[in-house]
Amino acid sequence: MAFFRNQFATVVEWEEFRDDMIFWKWSNREIKKGSKLIIRPGQDAIFVNNGKIEGIFEDEGEYSIDSQIIPFLSTLKGFKFGFNSGMRVEVLFVNTKEFTVKWGTQNPILIPTPQLPGGMPIRANGTFIFKVNDYVTLIDKIAGVKDSYLVEDVKIRITSALDQLLMKWISREGKDMFNLQANAFEIAQGIREDLDMQMYDMGMTITGFQVMSFNYPQEIQDMITRTASHEMIGNLQKYQQVRMTDGIASGNVKGGGSAADMAGMMMGMNVANEMMKTMNQNQDQKSAADTKSASTPPSEAPEGGKKPNFCPNCGEKTNGANFCSNCGQKLN
Repeated sequence: MAFFRNQFATVVEWEEFRDDMIFWKWSNREIKKGSKLIIRPGQDAIFVNNGKIEGIFEDEGEYSIDSQIIPFLSTLKGFKFGFNSGMRVEVLFVNTKEFTVKWGTQNPILIPTPQLPGGMPIRANGTFIFKVNDYVTLIDKIAGVKDSYLVEDVKIRITSALDQLLMKWISREGKDMFNLQANAFEIAQGIREDLDMQMYDMGMTITGFQVMSFNYPQEIQDMITRTASHEMIGNLQKYQQVRMTDGIASGNVKGGGSAADMAGMMMGMNVANEMMKTMNQNQDQKSAADTKSASTPPSEAPEGGKKPNFCPNCGEKTNGANFCSNCGQKLN
């Protein structure tokens, strides 16, 4: 008899649970006497009747609807099940966890900058974190017309607003257009606050927003790297000089035309300057050597270096010889 009495009993639970699903609606079915409600960890169950919240149940577990749920419903607490009648209400299951989502700009954002009339094309990527925080607004704005809602739906809405917000906060905080990473925290904080205001209208809140990196076009990145390697950031004239010298050395600057002619002329002038510098250095070194030689007194001949005309031993005439021909005396 008990089996006959509960043969129409139902189990109210999140049947299509997914980690990326924000809420799921159990609806269009009749709840009979003896039915059960199952709430799993990380879920809240909201009973809704005619668009109005009747009760919110947050503790996980298994509950008897007629004895443990109905007594707490605001306008249905006096409902009595009949043999052939049941209760028709919607049960909205909400995922209570925080969702972490990766984002990235689909197209380059043109940030106004005096250096580039068309703007600096920049891409960015990072993560944002959100969660449901207002069930009344969620039901009023989304759940009232949808049976489920995915993280991807929120991501689409967020990314559609990111281009304008990135442009706004980069222009405001990005003092150095070539080193935006230094201001990434301030830029991310500003964007989080603006996004949170938009998500507030959906019953959700942005609990975190991070910019992991800013990416420049490859030619701009190469310029930054080259400029940094020569310690010339911000000095365009020196960068151009180094760029032209590198091009000539690598053979990339060749052929006719004004650019090649100017490059050849500059290279010739540089070579001539280096030659003149070397010649001047050599001339200076020679002059210094001559000056030193002139200032040094000549060495005096040793005493007694002159040969005698006559041998001091025997008196024989020496005739300029080194030794006396008569007695063999050494003459110097």
